[in-house]
This record gives sequence, structure tokens and C-alpha cells, in this order.
Amino acid sequence: MGKDRLASIFWALLAVAGVAYAAWYMASHFDVAHPERWWLLLAIGIVALLHIWRAARRSPMVVLPTFSAFAGVRFDLLGLFRHLPFALSIAGLGLLVLALSRPQSKDSWQDVKREGIDIVIAMDISTSMLAKDLRPDRLEAAKRVAKEFIDGRSNDRIGLVVYEGEAYTQCPLTTDHRVLKDLFTQARPGLITGGTAVGMGLATALNRLRESEAKSKVVILLTDGMNNAGSLQPMDAAAIAEQLGIRVYTIGVGTRGKALTPVALYPDGQYRYDMQEVEIDEKVMTQVADLTGGRYFRATDADRLREVYAEIDRLEKTRIKVTEHSQRKDEHYPFTLLGGCLLLFGWTLDRSLLRSMA
Repeated sequence: MGKDRLASIFWALLAVAGVAYAAWYMASHFDVAHPERWWLLLAIGIVALLHIWRAARRSPMVVLPTFSAFAGVRFDLLGLFRHLPFALSIAGLGLLVLALSRPQSKDSWQDVKREGIDIVIAMDISTSMLAKDLRPDRLEAAKRVAKEFIDGRSNDRIGLVVYEGEAYTQCPLTTDHRVLKDLFTQARPGLITGGTAVGMGLATALNRLRESEAKSKVVILLTDGMNNAGSLQPMDAAAIAEQLGIRVYTIGVGTRGKALTPVALYPDGQYRYDMQEVEIDEKVMTQVADLTGGRYFRATDADRLREVYAEIDRLEKTRIKVTEHSQRKDEHYPFTLLGGCLLLFGWTLDRSLLRSMA
């Protein structure tokens, strides 16, 4: 095979490889508006093959018995570049075809509008919440599961109301859930008058939500006993919740039957425990939930309490509205410029430095 034919093959393959790489780069980095125009590259490939075939026919072939006749012939380096202008033309045309396919970059973004839910957890912290039927006790189990619930509600404002014989706000509605969980940790029995004022606990929670502008407002009311203190009955507070459009989910915490429960406080601050009947006013708790559009749950152990909070989490999903935007920008300019430069450079070489080699 002659040197001229080898040179033509080399430059043609180099040009084709360059166009192929440009096509791969374009497909990897951009959206192509008119990929069907890539079929024109086949025509350019056919032209390259015809050029190689023509170069082979023009190359004279002489069969000699030895190479000694060429021992003194100088190697013509410039002759190897005779096909460079054609290769540049092939590469330039290929890039222009790629530019015709209109590569485009796509900038996209989203407007996310979160419609959070305002939630107040009203937790019974009476002495009976130290009963040992949940581990380590009802109160600590309720705190732990409530914190897990809070961690899953990053878009919502959540507050905490605690109650015994009276009720007060431990934490107002906030999105600073770290502070909220710290205040959960501090809640314990004995901070206020003893007893179980379920109605007052619910009323205090409703008061925190009364001025809320959230479209969805929820109270999670947790207790392990019956209303025996306070000036407001649970059903009266439920009627207020209904008027305010606030859903109340009620949770009764405690095993069925008897549980090891504090019955007396020693002078050293330790409690004396005894087996006591677990009495939760499930009828009233169910009525409170039904009146407000919520649900009543019974949590007899920590796993069930976790399931209750998970169910409330599913029922009260934060609404998210996503609007997608996109903007396209033509990216054919670099391919057009490079293709034009290659064509110009090839034409200049063919008409100047390599003119005598034609």
C-alpha cells in the first residue's frame, strides 16, 4: 500500500474520529433539537471513503525485487500533509452539521411552596405518667416517640402544652425543633398542681392555635387517665375546637389491666410504686376526636405508641406544591465557529503551503 494512500486513510480517520468525539460530547452535555440531521454525517463519511479510494487509484504502484533502490531517497515529510486540507474540510463540515442539529443547554429550577401544618402536642405529665408499663416509664416513652415525630415534620410549626391539675405552654409554635425537643426533655411531674386536667390541657393547646393562619391546625392530646381537675370539661373544649376548625387526635397511654404506678412520694423525693388499675376515659377521648374530625388511639406499649404517631403523620401530610420552570439556550456557536475555522484553515493550506503538493 502506497504512502499517499496511507496518509489519506490516516487523515480521513483522524477527521472522522474528531467529528465522532464532537458528536459524543454534544449528546452527553446538551439536548439536541434536531437529531435527525445527523444523518448528513453519513454523506460526509461517504465523501471521505471516495477520497481514500481516489487517492489509491492515483498512487502509482511499482513492484521491485528490493528496497535498495530507495536507500538514498530522502523522506518527504511535507508530502504526508497533502491530505490535511481535505481532512480539515471533512472535520469542519461535520461540525457544521452538528451545529445544524441545534444543541441546547437546559436550565431548570423549581418553585416549591410548602403549606405547613401547625401542631400542638398537649401532653399529660401527671405523676401517673411515671408508671412502668412502658419502658422506662410512660412519660419518657411518650417524649422519645414525640421527638421522633417532630424530626419527621421539618416543614411544620409545632408547640408543646403540658398539664397536670393545670396546664401551661411549655413551648409556643415554632420551627426551631431543636429548642422544642430540649423543652420536651425538661417536662416532668410536680411542676404544677397535681391531678389530670384533660379539658384545660386541650383548651390551652387550642388557645395557641387560635391565631394561627395555617390552613391545617392539629392538636395531639395524650393522657393516661381521666379528667379530674380544672374548670373545663374535655367535651366543652372539644366543642371549641370544632368551632375553630381544629382537629384533635387523642391518645390513651397505658396497658390494659394493672400497671406498676407511683402511689406515694417519700421525703427523699423517691416514689413508692404499687400495682394500680389503669383507668383511661376512652369514651370521652373517642368523643373528643370524633367531634373534631380526628381519631382516638390506644397505645398499650412503646411500639404501639410509635405506630400511633406514624399513623397521625400519614393522616396529616404537609402539602407541597411544585412549579417547574425551564429555559433553553442554543449552544451551536462553538461548533459553528470551530467548523468554520477548520474549513478556512484547510482552504488556506490548500491554496498556499500545500498547493504544490496537489
